[in-house]
Amino acid sequence: MNTHVENYLKSIYTLSLEGNGMVTTNAIAGKLEMKASSVTDMLKKLDERGLVNHTRYQGADLTAKGRKIAVDVIRKHRLWEMFLAEKLGFSWDEVHDIAEQMEHVVSTELVDRLDAFLGFPTHDPHGDPIPDKEGQIAPDNLLLLCDLKKGKKAIVRGVKDHGSAFLRHLSALGLMPGQKIQLSERLEYDQTCILILLPSKKQAQISSATAQNLLLQEL
Repeated sequence: MNTHVENYLKSIYTLSLEGNGMVTTNAIAGKLEMKASSVTDMLKKLDERGLVNHTRYQGADLTAKGRKIAVDVIRKHRLWEMFLAEKLGFSWDEVHDIAEQMEHVVSTELVDRLDAFLGFPTHDPHGDPIPDKEGQIAPDNLLLLCDLKKGKKAIVRGVKDHGSAFLRHLSALGLMPGQKIQLSERLEYDQTCILILLPSKKQAQISSATAQNLLLQEL
């Protein structure tokens, strides 16, 4: 299984979590920054290999075999992110690109030992769940900051946007995973959120765009 195929399967799996049914060819092309015609050709090949179910003009979804490979790549990626952050001191906005290079390691024994070495973590530095050895992902009962009710308390658990600029923005605001907050106010005009960081009681003003990408667990 080469890197190119794994990237396709991982992209289809990730996009499938954002909607229902088949993932469109254009969505895959956008994520991989490729031409739609090239994606169509590749989907046909993946279909022939039993990795996706491809329907012309509609897109594709993963077969059980394709999903297993995709989840395995995601497991490796998120474990490497944890290793880079916890053991090598990389910041959470630096680990993604490096883990992209390391997620294609072939050795199952290496990945299993890495998992054990890290203490079998359940989430990566961005709060994303890490699949276990069997490919199972524990469900998270999370909500976006934009859906939190005024006066409610919550703890930051993760992000939807993994871009470096966004992660640095959250770091500057002190909104890292594990930070407890309370929604003090949501402005009617532009949905800006006024947060109280706990226990320091420091205030933070959060834009609507940020609120739509910050994942919380209500307390």
